[in-house]
Amino acid sequence: MPLFSDDPSSCVSPSPPSRFKKMDWKVRGDTNRSLPVISFFLGAALTAAFVFLGATMDVNWRISEMAVWGNGGGRDEVNAELSQLLKNASMEDGTVIVTSINQAYAAPGSLLDLFLESFQIGEGTAALLDHLLIVAVDPGALATCRSVHRHCYLLRPADGGAAAAADDLGAEKFFMTPEYLDMMWARNRFQQTILELGFNFLFTDIDIMWFRNPMRHIGITSDIAIASDFFNGDPDSLHNLPNGGFLYVRSRNTTVEFYRRWREARRRFPAGTNEQYVLARTQAALTGQVGVRMQFLDTANCGGFCQLSGDLRRVSTMHANCCTGLANKVHDLRGVLRDWRNYTAAPREARRRGGFGWTKPGRCIH
Repeated sequence: MPLFSDDPSSCVSPSPPSRFKKMDWKVRGDTNRSLPVISFFLGAALTAAFVFLGATMDVNWRISEMAVWGNGGGRDEVNAELSQLLKNASMEDGTVIVTSINQAYAAPGSLLDLFLESFQIGEGTAALLDHLLIVAVDPGALATCRSVHRHCYLLRPADGGAAAAADDLGAEKFFMTPEYLDMMWARNRFQQTILELGFNFLFTDIDIMWFRNPMRHIGITSDIAIASDFFNGDPDSLHNLPNGGFLYVRSRNTTVEFYRRWREARRRFPAGTNEQYVLARTQAALTGQVGVRMQFLDTANCGGFCQLSGDLRRVSTMHANCCTGLANKVHDLRGVLRDWRNYTAAPREARRRGGFGWTKPGRCIH
């Protein structure tokens, strides 16, 4: 899944002001003897505190989210910019559609072109582009985004080392490589930041084609709605395996806490575990602890290559899941768009009767 995201160290809400008032300290007696003693104990206490924090923080979290995805500038400035962009793109209920790209996926004829084309040829989906925020992870992708779309956001590296890493973000990222995993967990933190800023989001992979508005399939009582590669028939069953490439979350205190615990759960799994696997193993416990309703979307409506919908009259989105390699995704998604065009060009009565399907086999689709 070609997915990208933001850095926690720059997008989290500003730290609240200290609860403690400033205190004036007076040194009584012989200051020449008391000050060194006070300094010694203060220094020892601070050292112990930093050692404790360093030992308890997840080293992988620090590297992947502070070094790789740090945004330049202060937190207030970054949050203000992001909040304004989200406000500009939001629907009346505060929902924003979010996707992310790098230079490889934004290249002419690549996934971004196919993604935007699907909105244009879908049924009632063109207007949804007004509510789409495209997150670019490199300057080349940002330039392309601004040439074709209104709402674009650049993730800025925090320092020179991160900048060097960001230079490589324009290239294709392969499934489950260290770079891929860094981006998946950083994307997870970025989504939490959107919730903390008070916006609902529908995150969509750039390799998902939109043919109808999928939000009509999201229950009004659902706090989280997520795709599944293989739907078991029960939208409330926590035995469904989640696919975070298509994910809707309402901004609530409970969902922010859900994300916080989801991220904390990473520490209980071996290094090299992606966020989707962690969610699949913890979603039953997390929903019960936090008190959120999690809905799994029917693949007949929001499906993909893993479990194809055979009825184009019901399809809202099509995901190039169960498929690796940029060239393979682009090849098969072009066929998907061609099949959709053939379907919508047919007479209404023919479409009503059904019988339309996807061209198979492809490089991934079968």
